[in-house]
Amino acid sequence: MTRPIAKSANVAARTRRRQGSWSPLRSALVVALLLTCVFSLPTIVDAARSVVPPRGPVGEPAPGQVAGQVALGGLQPGACLSFPATGRHADKTIFIDPGHGGLDPGVVGMAGGRQVLEKDVALAVGTRLATLLRDRGYRVVLSRTKDSSVTNLGPNDTITGALTASAEHRDLVTRAACANAAGASVLVSIHFDAFDDPAVGGTETFYDAERPFASESKRLATDLQSALVAALGTTNRGVWTDDQLAAPTLTAAGSMYGHLIELGPAAAGWVDQPSQMPGALVEPLFLTNAAEANLAKTPSGQQRVATALGTGIEKYLSGS
Repeated sequence: MTRPIAKSANVAARTRRRQGSWSPLRSALVVALLLTCVFSLPTIVDAARSVVPPRGPVGEPAPGQVAGQVALGGLQPGACLSFPATGRHADKTIFIDPGHGGLDPGVVGMAGGRQVLEKDVALAVGTRLATLLRDRGYRVVLSRTKDSSVTNLGPNDTITGALTASAEHRDLVTRAACANAAGASVLVSIHFDAFDDPAVGGTETFYDAERPFASESKRLATDLQSALVAALGTTNRGVWTDDQLAAPTLTAAGSMYGHLIELGPAAAGWVDQPSQMPGALVEPLFLTNAAEANLAKTPSGQQRVATALGTGIEKYLSGS
């Protein structure tokens, strides 16, 4: 096995009313009724639009169905949004975290001569997954619904257009806080991979082994990994613990911590309030692999990833 890289039919018919003779008075009433309908049409249309919420872009939950922002301070507009359950799984809340966002692009790949940004692909997959899960009756909370960070940023949080290490750290801590505030049943963080060798590709998934619910996190990670590999036909790079992640850390403190902030245990001054539910971080494809980047950038590819994640999540929740 390779080492991890990541970074109404019942209604009776009405009988027809008997027709009477046509009179000038009746004609006048009909004309008046028609004129009323014509002048009232714009109002009727506007009212209908206000009742039926418009659908967002493909894969994005309808704006009118947003329940609201989870009660948590220091959030960007559109961050940590809760979408209400629509069916029989109302007792389950899925926290979906599309990685990176805003000034943090994540991995930058190329496909067809154009850049493929991890933050964009992760958000596209995340919103599609949210729609799929809500259609199946679950409550969903998205860490972000637009190209932004999750935490509010101040003037000291950027240097030459990039996030500072402390801002990135705070953003990750805020994502875990959002999952906790939402009372999520599971946490799924969506990322995409990179490597300096463009021939390298495949799928890998991470969990933290030091949590009290580590066995559940491992089962979630395994179900997600299996579903992704089956759906995408990618190389199975395996399920790994987050302390095996060969990725650069934000700071020296992060290096000493040795875990993914969203998944890992408490550490005073670094992760004071860790996530309180089984969680996994997925890396479905390598954006530095041209074929995989091309799949990741397309709506059909993003839907395949989202559908696979939905399959893995439901398998985990079913306990099968």
